[in-house]
Amino acid sequence: MALQTNSRVIRWIDHRLPIFTFMNHELNEYPTPRNLSYMWNFGSLAGIALVIMIVTGILLAMQYTAHVDHAFDSVERIMRDVNYGWLLRYAHMNGASFFFIVVYIHILRGLYYGSYKAPREILWMIGVVILLLMMATAFMGYVLPWGQMSFWGATVITNLFSAIPLVGPDIVVWLWGGFSVDNPTLNRFFALHYLLPFVIVAMVFLHLWALHRFGSNNPLGIDAKGPQDKIPFHPYYTVKDLYGLGVFLILFAAFVFFAPNYMGHPDNYIEADPLVTPAHIVPEWYFLPFYAILRAITFDIGIPFTGIVLIDAKLGGVIAMFGSIAVLFVLPWLDGSPVRSGRFRPLFKQFFALFVVTCLVLGYMGAMPAEQPYVTISQIGTAYYFAYFLVILPLLSVLERPKPLPASISEPVLRGGGTVAGATAKPMEKP
Repeated sequence: MALQTNSRVIRWIDHRLPIFTFMNHELNEYPTPRNLSYMWNFGSLAGIALVIMIVTGILLAMQYTAHVDHAFDSVERIMRDVNYGWLLRYAHMNGASFFFIVVYIHILRGLYYGSYKAPREILWMIGVVILLLMMATAFMGYVLPWGQMSFWGATVITNLFSAIPLVGPDIVVWLWGGFSVDNPTLNRFFALHYLLPFVIVAMVFLHLWALHRFGSNNPLGIDAKGPQDKIPFHPYYTVKDLYGLGVFLILFAAFVFFAPNYMGHPDNYIEADPLVTPAHIVPEWYFLPFYAILRAITFDIGIPFTGIVLIDAKLGGVIAMFGSIAVLFVLPWLDGSPVRSGRFRPLFKQFFALFVVTCLVLGYMGAMPAEQPYVTISQIGTAYYFAYFLVILPLLSVLERPKPLPASISEPVLRGGGTVAGATAKPMEKP
């Protein structure tokens, strides 16, 4: 459909490069299920958070010095001498936390409402790739201030790759650029930290492309059956997104201005010292559940009664940590239930609630010392995490009896105003 506008300039450009027609179709006329709740705000909020991170990151990079002798001092200079440097750094630092908060909620919403089910499998898998890129970017960014937790966190996490048989030690040397975490490590981490957000932008574009192929899922988890089930994205959901953005910015500003270091670690305000190991090395809070899974594997895996070890504890922890993300890739094929939304799955609801609690407990355990009873609790949480995906969801696909689904999206929204299966759908009047 051609773009309707009175501007001759826009029509001239659009005739030769139909970017305005594309934007009008994808952002204005784009048909959207009429029953989306505020839980669908978190996708757009993640996009806003990504923009905040890129803009503040570029401005910070103009003042940052990627050298072990100057990195810590350059960050202090940004905080003290650069005009509004403190604001840029606090916005970037807390922006990372808020980015992960909205993405984690976005993922949990997708898990509950079955947004990973056919025909949206590739959409879901691209989302998991974005999560992995976010984690890599955040880890490398945490190293850049060159504080105590930056240095020792980098040392511990990169050393994990040494557990890989045969090639592990070579991978670690390649990551370090030498035989310890030093200036080459900082340089390559800075370069990758600057580059990866633009890779994330490209993946977000693919994510949106896949989303618009079949449209958004919805709280009922059923497909739209006609025009009575859809409304234009603008103005109905742009208004909703703007309201969600307002709430997000208020909370974000509260942390930036009143509690900027609340989600950080005080040891990172001490300059990195390879000769002084912190009492308790922990990553940023958004990595803690995976860190707990890593430390939960304290035993070797081998052939019983032979003493033959197939996988030692260190390699087992690394496999478990990366496996906790990898299992999300195959989730669309693990959950075979024909019903998408958890609203109609009574048993699923209970197991999902326990899964959310487990993730929160694992996050808390990741911040605790590697001692009892925290190790045992982490092992129980890790067992349930994998059991949820590999055992419980496949069993529920066979054993659970879901509640009956409504005939259409508009039926529960309009209290019976929709059409039943087989009836002729009449266009609904514009509200």
